[in-house]
This record gives sequence, structure tokens and C-alpha cells, in this order.
Amino acid sequence: MPTNEQRRANAKRKLERQLERQQKRARTRRTLVIGGAAIVVVAAIAAVVIAIVNTKHEHKSNTAATTTTPAASNSPETTPAGPTPPAPPLPPFKPSASLGANCQYPASPDAAAKPVKPPRTGKIPTDPAQVSASMATSQGNIGLMLANNESPCTVNSFASLIGQKYFDNTKCHRLTTSPDLGVLQCGDPKGDGTGGPGYGFGNEYPTDQYPPNDPKAQQPVVYPRGTLAMANSGQPNSNGSQFFMVYRDSQLPPQYTIFGTIQPDGLTVLDKIAKAGVAGGGDDGPPALEVTIRSLLLD
Repeated sequence: MPTNEQRRANAKRKLERQLERQQKRARTRRTLVIGGAAIVVVAAIAAVVIAIVNTKHEHKSNTAATTTTPAASNSPETTPAGPTPPAPPLPPFKPSASLGANCQYPASPDAAAKPVKPPRTGKIPTDPAQVSASMATSQGNIGLMLANNESPCTVNSFASLIGQKYFDNTKCHRLTTSPDLGVLQCGDPKGDGTGGPGYGFGNEYPTDQYPPNDPKAQQPVVYPRGTLAMANSGQPNSNGSQFFMVYRDSQLPPQYTIFGTIQPDGLTVLDKIAKAGVAGGGDDGPPALEVTIRSLLLD
């Protein structure tokens, strides 16, 4: 029979192992930040710190981050041992009366990473509902279908940047391969996650499907494989030029505007990039296979 001292030692070792597992999960749940803290998602049973896909601010105001990999959340790790609980699907899209009625793109504090004019403002039509785009990368072609009927302000900005060749010859700077977050992030001419177009704009679908201050808007949902979405800092009007492509079902709060889908040919390319992993190992950082957007065109 173990002595009291042996039991205390065993308990201490068990606690150390639990803390080590929690710290490992905290490292894998990364953020991309422009500025502003990561979002803490409180689940019904236990507090779960969810990874946030954000863009990094050049000044890195409220989080510690490097130019190559985003920092872990500055909130304490509270996730208990065990897998992340399953998240519900995205809410069904229901157009609001104000959809596309007054798209605005106010100037951001930071200058554009590449000379570019802001898009047209005001009412943006939602017809045509879908707009096709073709992205040629150093790893293969990625076809995109932009959801103009669901996120017209976002598609308007994206199309404007495409027309000004903003994305041409830029690198996709971040790949994540953790179980809950599988995305490739692009759209920064600086190639380090700190750049933007010099303006910002607000969220659309799925954020606009929730009433103001609805706690469900901060709880994770599944961004399914094939989703094209905007990165942001979590602050108002912080969408810019950086976007991410989801190659594996991922869990995120519905605070990242979905503005399209990825065609099957593009998913094959993304699978190849993801399979090669992150440069230097780990599950968050520059892709081991360098990905350069050679051109991005509307079809």
C-alpha cells in the first residue's frame, strides 16, 4: 500500500501532466491578430478557449506576436483535458433588409501595404448572386466562387482589390494544421501577416444572422471544408485584405465573414499544401510548401 508521501507525489505528477497537456493545447490554438484580444468562448459545461483566425496588427497592441507566427491567446488556458466538444453548423442565411444597402470602407490607422484605392461605397447590388474567380498559385490553381448575394460589401472589396492586382505576386503567410483549425491564410502583400489595404469594413454573413449582444455569436460553429472567409482583429471594421481558405472543418466563433467557397480543384491544391505541413514543424506558421499567388482574376 502506498504511503501518504507516495500518494502526494503521484498526485503531483498527475497534475503536472495535466498542466503540460493544457499548455500544449494553448500553443496549438493560435491567433492571427491585427490588434485586440483573442475571444474567449464560454461553453455550457466548461470554458473553452477557441482559436481565432485574425490578422496581425503592425503594432501588435494587445497581444504578443511575431511576424511569422501568431501568438497564443493572452487569456489563461482553461480548457479541461479531453477533446473539444462538437460545434453546431453555421446558421442558415436569411438576407436582412439592409444587406448591401450602404457599404462603407473607412480608412484604417495603417497605410496600405500596396498602393490601392478603396472600393466604391453606398448601395451594392446582390445580383449576380455568385461571381467566379480564378487564383493561380505556385502550387496550382484554386477556383473560387464568391457569394455576392450573402456578403456583397465583402465581395465588392475583394473584386476591387482583384481589379487593382493587389493580390498578384503575394505569399500566403500562414498554415494551420491543428485538429480544430485547418486553414491557409493569404492576402497580405507584406507576406508576414501585418499588411492590409489601408481601409476596413464590417462583418457580414454569418455575424449578421445573430441579434446584437447574442451570446451565441461568440460560441463556436463549424466553418466547413471549402469555406472562403475574411480574417479580422475582432474590432469593428477590421476586415481588410487578408482572407483564409478552410481545407478541413474548423471550429470558430461566427465572427469571420464568409464570402465564398473553394472549388474542388482548389481543395486538391490546399490538401497538397496542408499535407506538406508547416515550415520547421508544428501546427501553425508559414507553409512548408511556399505558396505565392501569381494572379487572381474575376472570370
